[in-house]
Amino acid sequence: MEATTLKGNNHGANVKRWREWRNIKQDVLADQIGVSQATLSGYEKKDKLEQEVLEKIAKVLGVPVEAITELGESTAINIINAHDNQSIVNYNPTFNPIDKIVELYNEKNALYERMLKEKEETISLLHEVLKEKK
Repeated sequence: MEATTLKGNNHGANVKRWREWRNIKQDVLADQIGVSQATLSGYEKKDKLEQEVLEKIAKVLGVPVEAITELGESTAINIINAHDNQSIVNYNPTFNPIDKIVELYNEKNALYERMLKEKEETISLLHEVLKEKK
């Protein structure tokens, strides 16, 4: 397959920029496109990538292939798709941070309660032992 690029555009560097902008680690993206982390690292160092590779990466990153092939070094990532006037990137968090904090608090609280109960049981046993010795 033939790789496509515009003069001055570096596919690998653009893949890295989009991956980092999406806050995706190399090993995660590599797994999602079916290659090793080392292979993806190699892709990110290449000037030109084959169309098939570009399509896989673009699909996982949620951007059109042109966002990788036509992005210049000084271009801002906040690109608008000219075809439908929608932003290329949508951020949809998968969890509510407040829920996570409450969950951690509840886990810690449950641990403290178990520790307190064990301590109370130990004290109770010690009281029984002392009563028996009297």
